[in-house]
Amino acid sequence: MTNYTLHSAMPGASAIPAGGAWRYLGAAAFAAVLLGLPFLASSYQVFQLTMVVIYAIALLGLNILTGYNGQISIGHGAFYAVGAYVAAIMMDVWTVPYWLTLPAAGAVCLVVGFLFGLPALRLAGLYLALATFALGVALPQLLKFKKFEAWTGGVHGIVLNKPEAPFGLPLNADQWLYFFSLLVAVLMFVLGWNLLRGRVGRALMAIRDHPIAAVSMGVNTSLYKSLAFGVSAMFTGVAGALGAIAAQFVSPESFTIFLSISFLVGVVVGGVATLSGAIYGALFIQFVPNVADSISEGAPWAIYGVMLIVFAYLAPHGIAGALQRARQRLASRQPARD
Repeated sequence: MTNYTLHSAMPGASAIPAGGAWRYLGAAAFAAVLLGLPFLASSYQVFQLTMVVIYAIALLGLNILTGYNGQISIGHGAFYAVGAYVAAIMMDVWTVPYWLTLPAAGAVCLVVGFLFGLPALRLAGLYLALATFALGVALPQLLKFKKFEAWTGGVHGIVLNKPEAPFGLPLNADQWLYFFSLLVAVLMFVLGWNLLRGRVGRALMAIRDHPIAAVSMGVNTSLYKSLAFGVSAMFTGVAGALGAIAAQFVSPESFTIFLSISFLVGVVVGGVATLSGAIYGALFIQFVPNVADSISEGAPWAIYGVMLIVFAYLAPHGIAGALQRARQRLASRQPARD
């Protein structure tokens, strides 16, 4: 029989599974850590944590496309750049409040991603990867054009002001931006979770696993593939807007192809087709390069490459997959209770 624990000593109190109680306690402890960290860390550390939250949103967007729909993208840094420049231009040229730039950046990237997904329907596998790679390489160069310099700032970029905490909250700018980014991340993860567990998510995974069967069941593969690109770009664009606000600066050199490759690395290391993998991947791409640099200042990328190989060997299904298997092994070793 299942082991139950009472959540109240009063007669008639309902019972919840003991495992469920531990999950609630773990979630509460995790939330407490997230809320308490900004008050224990330095300003630079808070900025790093904010970037982890922002990267998690971007990786969630890429995971929707690559993990749940099976379309490979090596140029998602371009959508991150579009979102960042939309926010920067709106704040710098039109003095729009920073929080209003997020839905605008998401909407623009949704349209751009959907339109890019239409011609990409003719491509698959390595050819699609090559097309997205070209997008990631070309966009930073387009941002340097003199015709767009009045908007983008050209090679000099755009400098932004970091927003202060509203309503007289006793928080400095870094702490407020962390909490603001965390709130946006929670909303985006809830949106992604609801999207993937519903009809759209089932259609995306059906196209990934059995495209012919999906067509025979009436799934419009062209529509859903383009929609996957659009929704994925929307998530990444919102992350880009937040990244621009947090960094207080955007320039073409901030969005090189290495950013796109880092996103793909984060998805693979964190765990493909998992929501929690976006968080683990964000931690990896934010902190592991710094760890590699501290180990060897002369050859940090060699250390980074070794770490990638170690992760690929020890966790071939990503960190999320490794943790899930560890939990399953622990559960199988527990003796059955009557």
